[in-house]
Amino acid sequence: MTRKMTMGRPLAFHMTQRSLGTAARPETSIRVDPSSPNTGDPFLFHDAPTAETLSMTTASAERDRSASLGLSSIEARSIDYVPESERHGRVADQGPFWFLGNFQFFTIAIGFVGPSMGLSLGYTALAAVIGILFGTLFMAFHASQGAELGLPQMIQSRAQFGYRGVTLVLLGTLVTFLGFNVVDVVLVSGGLHGIFGWNATVVGLVLTVTATLLAIYGHDWLHRIFKLCFIACLPLYTILTIAILTGHAGGTTPTLGGFSWVAFVGQIAASASYNITYAPYVSDYSRYLPRNTRPASIIMAVMFGASSSAIWLIILGAWLATRMGASDGLVALHDAGNAILPGFGALMALGSISAMIATMGLNAYSCMLTVLTGVDAFFPLRPTRSARIVTLVILAVAWTWISLLCPDNAIDLLFATLTIMLYLLVPWTAVNLVDYFLVRRGHYAITNLFIPGGIYGNWEWRGIAAYVLGFLATVPFFVLPGLYTGPIAKALGGVDIGWLVGLIVAGAAYALMSRSIDLQAEKAAIVQSEADLRTLPLHEALPEEMALPVG
Repeated sequence: MTRKMTMGRPLAFHMTQRSLGTAARPETSIRVDPSSPNTGDPFLFHDAPTAETLSMTTASAERDRSASLGLSSIEARSIDYVPESERHGRVADQGPFWFLGNFQFFTIAIGFVGPSMGLSLGYTALAAVIGILFGTLFMAFHASQGAELGLPQMIQSRAQFGYRGVTLVLLGTLVTFLGFNVVDVVLVSGGLHGIFGWNATVVGLVLTVTATLLAIYGHDWLHRIFKLCFIACLPLYTILTIAILTGHAGGTTPTLGGFSWVAFVGQIAASASYNITYAPYVSDYSRYLPRNTRPASIIMAVMFGASSSAIWLIILGAWLATRMGASDGLVALHDAGNAILPGFGALMALGSISAMIATMGLNAYSCMLTVLTGVDAFFPLRPTRSARIVTLVILAVAWTWISLLCPDNAIDLLFATLTIMLYLLVPWTAVNLVDYFLVRRGHYAITNLFIPGGIYGNWEWRGIAAYVLGFLATVPFFVLPGLYTGPIAKALGGVDIGWLVGLIVAGAAYALMSRSIDLQAEKAAIVQSEADLRTLPLHEALPEEMALPVG
């Protein structure tokens, strides 16, 4: 990928609360640096006097320092806005990117859920299709937000929950990202120990270091690595699938399985949660697309990429569980591959692990954005490379430590983690999508998302109340095997529909409460915000004293 380079002095926008149509407050500045994401500093400064902003000389010195340290290829942007002059992504890359995101043996393990509860291969496949298509639908609609707003997903959520209120949701997303990487480390280290006898702790450390480096280098490098892994893994899984269909992948007569609503709905929930959990960070990887990209093209690309690979591998996992008695996805891949050709199993396992490591980098990257968004809500943050790197190192230590405490058998852990993530994220996705597509219809004053107490407030009661109501509504429907089963879930025989209840309650509650939002009052701020953003590629060296006032 090539970047459009835009060199020049930072452009400062001075925003006052009076100009936004609210009570007067101390002058706030938003700093926009239109330099390249690989060579310049991030733009955002708020509640900081203009006198404290860096000069062109300081910014240039910082770039020179980064280049001398070999850091120039590290992405500089994080929770800040991506100017249109830096949008270099392609819709054609979104499909393969999200295809690869699910094209690893973690997905295969989702196919074990139904058979482990007595569900047949056919019914497991049907449940997987229903669940994946349902979950991916929400994920794909979130993806379209990135190109329009040019922001990370959780920064966008300040409009629904408030500048500081969004931290409530950030706790759920933090659990999601850390949870995935913990389970990834447990599954990979345990699988490689079972196949090759490798030390699980050493494997876990290597995985963590590699994934952290990918996240440090950022958006473009993640896209590059995902593309390479996609090219490498697609032929391997194609060969394995053909071998299964032609009876050359081993296996025995299928184990007896039937149908039960508990198992069927459980498989649907596990499959739906798998892609819904991508919702909080899918637009993190579409925010570099040109703003005029058609939303429908983004939605279709993400929908096809993320759903097709997931359905493929979940059904593959169900076959491995019913025909080979598999309970470990990596070991099952290895055994099935060796049944085709000696040594092919090792190639299958290593190929799948490469995709897993890339996905761990994706999780770490968005987890970093989540943490920085949370910190910035209370302590004004300059999102530098150093801040990104330090945050990622701390997160890496956290998920490695947690993974070392996990039991060897990760299937129950996997199912419980995915279910908890689903309960936490479904109310948020309902609120966010209702606001974006039905209430505000994609019209936001982007610059105000960086102003504490701006037109979106610090604590937006509507979004917070709808989220809490949605989550509380799921509690009686909780189904966490071995941990807790809610009273209504017991009455339903253990069928898990809590996620669906949370989705409906949160979405309906927000739609009702949002009727009191004065959208007309926001229009002036939106118009001014758009005018300010349009200046970014045009005024590359606007003197500090000529900064544009808002209003």
